[in-house]
Formats: sequence, C-alpha cells, structure tokens
Amino acid sequence: MKSSKSVELRRNNIVAHVNQHGHTQVETLASQFNTSEVTIRKDLAALAEQGKLIRQFGGAVPASGYTNSAVTEGDATENVSQKATTSLSPIGKAAASLIKSGHKLVIDCGSTTASLLPFLSNKNSLVVMTNALATANFLTRCETEPTVLMTGGTWDAQSQSFQGAMAEQLVSAYNFDVAFIGAAGIDVNRGTTTFNELTGVTRAMAKAATKVVVMASSSKLNHKMPNLELGWSQISVLITDEGIRDEDKQNIENQGVAVIVAPQNGE
Repeated sequence: MKSSKSVELRRNNIVAHVNQHGHTQVETLASQFNTSEVTIRKDLAALAEQGKLIRQFGGAVPASGYTNSAVTEGDATENVSQKATTSLSPIGKAAASLIKSGHKLVIDCGSTTASLLPFLSNKNSLVVMTNALATANFLTRCETEPTVLMTGGTWDAQSQSFQGAMAEQLVSAYNFDVAFIGAAGIDVNRGTTTFNELTGVTRAMAKAATKVVVMASSSKLNHKMPNLELGWSQISVLITDEGIRDEDKQNIENQGVAVIVAPQNGE
C-alpha cells in the first residue's frame, strides 16, 4: 500500500506537471507517474476538490490562468470537441475512417475512444451505444445526431461510466458492426490489460460486435498490468501511433490483428 507521503508527493507533482503543460490527459499522467489511470482519476478528483486544478473530460487543466472556456468534466460537448486538436486525434480520425453511414457502433468509456467523436459529423444514420455519459451527451448535441443508446447499469465514478451485470446484459442483447475499445495497457503476447477488475462490459461489447477495434497510444505497450481484458483472438484491429516499435507491430500482426499506425500529422 502506498504511504500517504508518497500519494501526497505524486499529487503535488501532478499539479506541477499540469501547471507547466496545461491541459493534460489522464493517460499521459498515468505514463508520466508510472501508475494506473484509475489512480490518476482518484488523484484528479481529490486535487479538484482541493481547488488545485480543474478536471476536464479525460484530464485536467490548471486551476488558475485558464482562459479557454474553463469547463468541468461534465461538459462533454466542449471537452470532446477539444480532442480534435490533441495528440490523440490522429488515432480518432483513423478509427472514424472505419465507420460507414448506417453502422451500428458500441463505444467503450475512455479518453482515447472519445477522440473519434469529433470525426463522426459526416456519418449519417448511425446507431451508437455507450456506457460513457459524456460520450452520450456529446452525441446528442451533434448536428447529425445518431440514435443513441445507453447501457444503463451502475455508475462507476472511477471510470466515469456505467458498469455491472445490467449493463452487460443490455449490451449482449444487441449486434454491432464495430466496437471501439480503449486499453489501459497492452501486452504484446496476450492482448489488452488493466488494473481494473471491471472488465465485464468491455468483454460484452467485444462479443457483441462483428469487428473489435482497440484504440491505444503506443505508450500503453510500456504499461504492465495484471488483468487480461481482451485477448488478441478477440480483437480485429489495433489503432495506435507512430511510436510503436516495428517488432511489436509485427508480433501483434502475427496473432491475426491488423495494426493501423495513425500518422502524427493526421494525413
């Protein structure tokens, strides 16, 4: 168990990092401080309560001197729209290129999966199910509003999503063309991994979809996590960035997964 001093030190360092770099994603902080995204979300919640920073969808901004519409985690429209200009947007753009008008989609919670949302504006007649309230809020405000379905279930504050048996049952009752799943960690030999034991909804999404697309930055290959979420046999496509090593890409492709490397310039 981490001591209170080490937790306090990490949180102070998080504040310093956010103050220096501005808007920072949860996954960036998890990588920077070598801990899980769940832990970072707890840290951000505590720091926001203390007024040391402001939470935003998928991350945080400095508590002072922030002039770009200082909105909170709950304002999905403003924050998800901003993701089109983040380093994750090439992954989101590549993911959206796999979607055709009329597709039935299921989108898991997470900042990386949310990065595809700004690129859905030219897709018509979509049906989208999600367990993330922020994603649903964004989609219902789109000009080309899709049919939006929520999983229901029990609200999990750590993942900012609905989880549990009820959510799993509802997901399982549908068939989807594509499932978009994030990853806390990636094991080249096994698949996606996580610290979180709440993997039931994600697995139900993958099982209910014809194509399973994992969206993850290459930094996730450095995250060693104990719980296997989805094995490579359950995954159709991995979309990542140019940081992936050639040998890792080849290893994953050898297990039957198509690897799409999104160019940094988004071309």
